[in-house]
Amino acid sequence: MSESQDPLSYPPIDPVNFDLIIVGTGLSESVVAAAASAAGKTILHLDPNSFYGSHFASLSFLDFTSYLTSPNPLPTAVTTTDSEDVVVDLLHQPICSDVEISCYDEYSFLCENSRKFNIDLGGPRALFSADRTIDLLLKSGAAQYLEFKGIDESFVYEPNGGLANVPDSRGAIFRDKKLSLKEKNQLMRFFKLVQQHLDDNQEEKISEEDMEIPFVNFLEKMKLPPKIKSILLYAIALVDYDQDSNEVCKDLLKTKVGIDCLAQYSSSVGRFPNAPGALLYPIYGEGELPQAFCRRAAVKGCIYVLRMPVVSLFMDKATGLYKGVRLASGQDLYSQQLILDPSFTIPSPLSLSPRDFPCERLQMLSQRDIKGMVARGICITRSSIKPDVSNCSVVYPPRSLYPDQMTSIKSLQIGSNLAVCPEGTFILYFSTLCNNADEGKNLLKAAMNALLTLPVSGNTESISSVQSDSEDTKPIVLWSALYIQKLIVSNFELISSTSTPDGNLNYNDLLHAAEELFRQMYPNEEFFPKATPPEDPTDEDDNGLTLDS
Repeated sequence: MSESQDPLSYPPIDPVNFDLIIVGTGLSESVVAAAASAAGKTILHLDPNSFYGSHFASLSFLDFTSYLTSPNPLPTAVTTTDSEDVVVDLLHQPICSDVEISCYDEYSFLCENSRKFNIDLGGPRALFSADRTIDLLLKSGAAQYLEFKGIDESFVYEPNGGLANVPDSRGAIFRDKKLSLKEKNQLMRFFKLVQQHLDDNQEEKISEEDMEIPFVNFLEKMKLPPKIKSILLYAIALVDYDQDSNEVCKDLLKTKVGIDCLAQYSSSVGRFPNAPGALLYPIYGEGELPQAFCRRAAVKGCIYVLRMPVVSLFMDKATGLYKGVRLASGQDLYSQQLILDPSFTIPSPLSLSPRDFPCERLQMLSQRDIKGMVARGICITRSSIKPDVSNCSVVYPPRSLYPDQMTSIKSLQIGSNLAVCPEGTFILYFSTLCNNADEGKNLLKAAMNALLTLPVSGNTESISSVQSDSEDTKPIVLWSALYIQKLIVSNFELISSTSTPDGNLNYNDLLHAAEELFRQMYPNEEFFPKATPPEDPTDEDDNGLTLDS
């Protein structure tokens, strides 16, 4: 974490003029920095933290708890005067709230091994092997700084308390002992229809009329049973809201989008030899992704300065146009454009601005576009939720935990073989969209209790053995954290801002928003010209992506 430092001790930055200044090293900001640097722009990339990644960082155990419980306020700037400019102080508003941390046992062990943990702030997150994130990593050249490992298994939680495998191939369907012969045949016929639809050489296609109806209605039209529908909708298409309840569903998936999701999932399975499943996860945590793009930007000339707070903006007094930023040291830096981390905002109204200053240009920053909230939860355990499986994903479909559950819950278990926790421990991430903090926390607690044992007494000594319905011992939680995160979307104006981590399992929407932001800023520039291959590709597969076996 950033330690307190005398603002006057910050070293001056040279040069002072840039095409673009970016504040915050989150994934979106880092992607734009790398793309703009590749386009030949002069970039200064600042972060008040001592680490890369901002809200997408992977932190040690103690740094993670400190980040959630002790947000760092912006220091006060050294006062300087300039009659031509209006200085507008920035406000730092943490995007996480309602933090609830519980330590049940082995706190000394967790603290002693703090640096062996790499805990994701924005989890659960994973990449489909065939999604746009992989394509962008390869196109940009950032892939050469990353190493991935495949997620071993994908499960869907069933109302009876068991975990069912998500079938990802013809062989997996027939091996699945929880599917009846009738269900296997129904699923095989459906996948065959989808493959024929996607095959340009096949004449049999899904009708245009069916492509426009809700996907859930199309699945009913195909006479698929509820269990198969649930797997397709929530474990493969990863839909958030209950598709069977039109009254509460905020996002009814159309068939054409559902088919695209199935195609992505199918294309991801087995794309890389060392990752037979659909999902990948970066070794050392999701914080490696923004760092990879930052490294790519640095190669192209981007200047990076951490522990460097930006405390205010200065605007032209006559026009209200942005001119530059002011650091805590009092140094003024100039740029044509500015991108701010979504936790930064401007006070409204501007109390110290001249009477004739055109304040309307800054209203977009004082009124952030908050689209909702996501509840996130993290647990550390000593054993896996599934014997002999280190890394796995779990989806809890709507109503699988209790009747009033209107949203799905996504979960990801990561083990020590991905270098995110000490040997013999596991990290489990949970997330769900919610309307308020109480609703979100109740959903996550229900999901945790379904697969884990959360001690009530504050220690685990009194718990000898807790059995699930399948007679497997449920892992005992050593430590847990719950928190609510605002969903803030990016915007492009005089001063641009990026998005917070969303509620999706993958990064596709975030990267699409980052690309759109870049194209709005630089409409005549290409978003990542094709990169030259790395000089030493000996450890990479044929696709240019490094995978750990």
